[in-house]
Amino acid sequence: MSEQNVTGYKHRWLVLTVVLIAEMMDLFDSTIVNVAGPTLAEKLGASNSDLQWVIGGYALALGSGLILGGRLGDRFGRRNMFLFGLAGFTLASLLCAVAPAIGALIVLRFIQGFLGAMLLPQGFGLIREAFPPQEFGKAFAAYGPAFGLGGILGPVIGGFIIQANILDLGWRAVFLVNLPIGAAALVLSVIYLPKTASNKAIKIDLVGALLVMLASGLLVYPLIKGQDAGWPLWTYLMLVGSVLVFLLFAWMERATARRGHSPLIDASIFKSRAYTMGLTGLGLYFAGFTGIYLILTLFLQFGEKFTSSQAGLGNIPIALGSAIGGTISGAFLAEKIGGRITLQIGALVQLLGVGLMWIAVPSLNNFSIWQLVPALVVSGIGTGLIAAPIFDTVLSTVDSRQSGSASGVLSAVQSVMSSVGVAIFGTVFFHFAVLGQADAGFRNALIVQMVLLVLFAGVSLVLPKRPQR
Repeated sequence: MSEQNVTGYKHRWLVLTVVLIAEMMDLFDSTIVNVAGPTLAEKLGASNSDLQWVIGGYALALGSGLILGGRLGDRFGRRNMFLFGLAGFTLASLLCAVAPAIGALIVLRFIQGFLGAMLLPQGFGLIREAFPPQEFGKAFAAYGPAFGLGGILGPVIGGFIIQANILDLGWRAVFLVNLPIGAAALVLSVIYLPKTASNKAIKIDLVGALLVMLASGLLVYPLIKGQDAGWPLWTYLMLVGSVLVFLLFAWMERATARRGHSPLIDASIFKSRAYTMGLTGLGLYFAGFTGIYLILTLFLQFGEKFTSSQAGLGNIPIALGSAIGGTISGAFLAEKIGGRITLQIGALVQLLGVGLMWIAVPSLNNFSIWQLVPALVVSGIGTGLIAAPIFDTVLSTVDSRQSGSASGVLSAVQSVMSSVGVAIFGTVFFHFAVLGQADAGFRNALIVQMVLLVLFAGVSLVLPKRPQR
């Protein structure tokens, strides 16, 4: 084993390929259904809140289960949990494709997200065990392009799949895409993934895991259902309850550690003010990132009556901008001027892009997608500038011994806040869209995004100028 640590596992690049395939499957499923809204409304009678659950429910289940998935990988072995998660995720995709009603599809999306939470946390551990330390940089460098391409191209591919209507499958085809990909990844995983050690001494904190799920649900449910229900008292009580359950979880984790048992996370990471504020900033960023690009797609389809493929193509300027921003940031900017300043420049550039979008859509009259293209490219550049250094910058604020818990919490917050973004932006957009004012819904959603970007820029001030190794 010591020799492998120096030279690396002989099939390590296949291991990286399989891990990236799993990451791309998750990102596709997070975004590919963005363009399926009108089709789901037509074929399954989905309401506005149902559409938010189909998209946001997946992210919620994924985020609330990620930390548990990581601990299960420690307990039963990362290879075993990766195979379990991959097989389950692929099967859940098939079940989503054959869902008979919108309620069943929502439930299956929750199951799919939870199985994704069993799959994804194992990737980093598998790469670290397969690659020698001197090749870590090369291996992890592939994550940036995979994240960008998967997130942006999902709606484009989904739009064309729905528009093609192969075998009259319609929206169901977007879930069937995972079947050949998942099957091929599963075969490669069985053959090439190295056996990883398990630690039977680790006890899984199921109570802590349930508290995380409960708190996340109490946060997202009223945000999605509140608009339809007229914001009664129970919606506010659930939001308050979410905060209380999160605090209870933190207290129980500290108590578990004091007793010498294995908590889900190392609660000492929150002693770092820079990490806590960085975590807040990351949550703000992903809530806005996920929400505003979803609303763009909904605006094009519900407001401008674009087809699914046309709406998907509307994401291409963002993809181009993100590629430019990510290249600039990752290649030299973050290293030259530091992660904190790069994040702030990214926020300002994205703020400029969002402002240009707000100006470009004064009404639905005589609208052309070309009005938005310059703004989308600028906004995408800002997105790319932030996406490349944000994880590294925030993680550098904690000790290396805490990096496992810190990165797990970051990933969980990313997914849960993406779900929150879907809920908030969807509520703002549909409040106006149901009145036939999709343009007003889009413009008001842009104002929300501007506020989030200003808050993100402010929070980032406490981060270190350069990552602290």
